[in-house]
Amino acid sequence: MAPQGNEAETPLRLRIPEPARGQHPPDRVRYISRAGEMQKPALDEKVERVALMRKQMVRVIDDDGQAVGEWVPEMSVEQKLLGLRNMMLVRSFDARLLKAHRQGKISFYMQSLGEEAIACGQQQALRPGDMHFPTYRQQGLLISAGYPLVTMMNQVLSNEHDPLHGRQLPVMYSSKSFGFFTISGNLATQYIQAVGWAMASALSGGTEIASAWIGEGATAESDFHAALVFASTYQAPIILNIVNNHWAISTPEDFARGASATFADRGYGFSIPALRVDGNDYLAVYAASQWAAERARTNLGPTLIEWVTLRLGAHSTSDDPSVYRPPDEVEKFPLGDPVRRLRQHLEFIGEWDDDRHDALQSEVDTQVSEAFAEADSHGSVKTGDVGNARTMFDDVYADLPRHLREQRDSMGEPS
Repeated sequence: MAPQGNEAETPLRLRIPEPARGQHPPDRVRYISRAGEMQKPALDEKVERVALMRKQMVRVIDDDGQAVGEWVPEMSVEQKLLGLRNMMLVRSFDARLLKAHRQGKISFYMQSLGEEAIACGQQQALRPGDMHFPTYRQQGLLISAGYPLVTMMNQVLSNEHDPLHGRQLPVMYSSKSFGFFTISGNLATQYIQAVGWAMASALSGGTEIASAWIGEGATAESDFHAALVFASTYQAPIILNIVNNHWAISTPEDFARGASATFADRGYGFSIPALRVDGNDYLAVYAASQWAAERARTNLGPTLIEWVTLRLGAHSTSDDPSVYRPPDEVEKFPLGDPVRRLRQHLEFIGEWDDDRHDALQSEVDTQVSEAFAEADSHGSVKTGDVGNARTMFDDVYADLPRHLREQRDSMGEPS
């Protein structure tokens, strides 16, 4: 009933999030479980029971470096050492290319500092033939799969040996044979593509699963929600990864999370089992990825995983995080550093020490330096050493249309 006369009405208002610039939000990381505390549900556990765990966190390595709880994966010492090496290689790779940007040799770069365990751990848990649909911070997927570092660097340099012929932004790699779908600069498009690929694999009688990747900020995009509808409706064989590194390019994660308690809540809304996992715990990443992959391979449908981590560096070389992030945020982050934590675990079980760690660091640094020297010897787009412009017509059409053939021919023969 409408108010009568001079009765006062309550004005409407919005809740407008205010970035805590230079200050730590009181709930920077929500709901941290102790290592080993969270139970491991059965693969076919009802989604409602899994949902009760979505405010907990899968953690395996405790503060002393011991692996504890139901989620401890069956991994050999060699597998753990390989994981440590892969993470250190990714970190060294990032550091060398960040240096190349500062030297003016490349135009742009995005590192994955602090997030290495997530990509490296999941890659080790999946199989050749599975397809990843990554964002621009999963270079660990390629490096862990053994993709040539020189080829990756050629792509970043955009020289004549770039396998993508200079058509992509730096760091936007692509390799079908290594299960790495072309990265899209338009955020969230890869999520719905990944679900479609997974559905196609099932429709064709395949055994390969898909793995979709997205940052927490891009979950606000409509493609993310459309992907969850299709994954839920058709029970697609897919892992739906949300990398919550707590920062979009300049806004904290609660802008995209909205009023939900966690990003794992998104899965429950679509009746998709969802986990929160310590993304800086390599063993937890491997175990959760293996669990989700097995669900997909046994036709139990999709799994959503929120990986809790922290972006230690800038969003990209175009970003200055000092204007919106507290200077001591890294030191106060409660989940630590993924390389240090796996190293501590290996030391705890008597399989690692300072001398071996220093030797491995020298080995991966040398490998990266030699690879960059080779790639740099081919020049870059900065020095004008790029492929012929005629290549823009290649690999687009099976049969090049007449008007494009005429345009190509008008450019003359390649020099």
